[in-house]
Amino acid sequence: MKIGILKETRSNEKRVAVTPKIAQDFKNKGFDVLVEKDAGLASAFDDASYKKAGAEIVSKTTIFKDTDIIVKINPLEAPEIDQLKKGQTVISMVYHRLNPDLVKNIAQKGASLFSMDAMPRISRAQNMDVLSSQSNLGGYKAVILGADNMTKIFPLMMTAAGTITPAKVLIYGVGVAGLQAIATAKRLGAVVEATDVRPETKEQAESLGAKFISVENEDENISEGGYAKEQSEEFLTKQKEAVNKSLYNADLVVTTALVQGAKAPVLITEDQIKNMKRGAVIVDMAVEKGGNVELSEPDKIVLKHGVKIIGQTNLPSTLATNASELYAKNLFNFITYLTENGKFKWDLEDEITQKTLLVKDGQILTEL
Repeated sequence: MKIGILKETRSNEKRVAVTPKIAQDFKNKGFDVLVEKDAGLASAFDDASYKKAGAEIVSKTTIFKDTDIIVKINPLEAPEIDQLKKGQTVISMVYHRLNPDLVKNIAQKGASLFSMDAMPRISRAQNMDVLSSQSNLGGYKAVILGADNMTKIFPLMMTAAGTITPAKVLIYGVGVAGLQAIATAKRLGAVVEATDVRPETKEQAESLGAKFISVENEDENISEGGYAKEQSEEFLTKQKEAVNKSLYNADLVVTTALVQGAKAPVLITEDQIKNMKRGAVIVDMAVEKGGNVELSEPDKIVLKHGVKIIGQTNLPSTLATNASELYAKNLFNFITYLTENGKFKWDLEDEITQKTLLVKDGQILTEL
């Protein structure tokens, strides 16, 4: 089987789906690897390193003409879908609930489509879970970005001129990104608090040294597939009240809350921002999905009521080398799981295949 690695075309995207190391691993498994020219350059992987790994450097046209599997990080764009051939298989992140037309257009080409972001959160799929691997890096970078924009340092510091008290950090959402944000802020010396609608995250947050802010929730069914479900207005109001004291005292706030397939919940309103400390910083990691912060703007840093609000999209791309390495390993584990003796197994009874296979040979298999 021939695998084609496309260069990412989305603006501000520096990652690549397969690194030279993983290209070599694919070669060792019997795959032929074709890489679009300069596909890895923004991630610090040049064409020479792919050639050394046994890959062939080709044009985008050649990839669509000669490969069986086409891999990417972001969804295919319209001009790329136009080049698809019947029988080809596309593997990328798709966000199919938000991009139903894209799925339909790929189906019309008679191709197959796997979505990396639809990976079930089960133990045997952990090494294929790109959302976790990328969120891990995003949580780290959010704290670093916040620190860079603060007018204070994180740790306690005793000097001859007096003692500097540690910064106070508040994390909304104790998933993979939130846990990494907690760990990073603690390592830098901050006093960290965290909150989440899922009470089972309390122990995880506290194990990393954060104080957990609990909010009682009468709805027992509050998570689905590893994500928090959309919450009632009544609960969100209770959460705001419970967290407000910490929010108003925080020097840095990182929001990470996402709802799978839906707009991100608004957790911090303009009225709350008005009550925050002058000089405080908020990093909204959910800005690309509508934002957890009412006043955040995608890819902008705005100053509102004395608070700096950072709406950086695609944080993993700012750590492109590591992010590409992790995505590529996830992808390698996924493709080798799906194939046997140079062919796809198409095991539609398998949970991993069921959740990720959106289209098979032009037939749509999922609800849009």
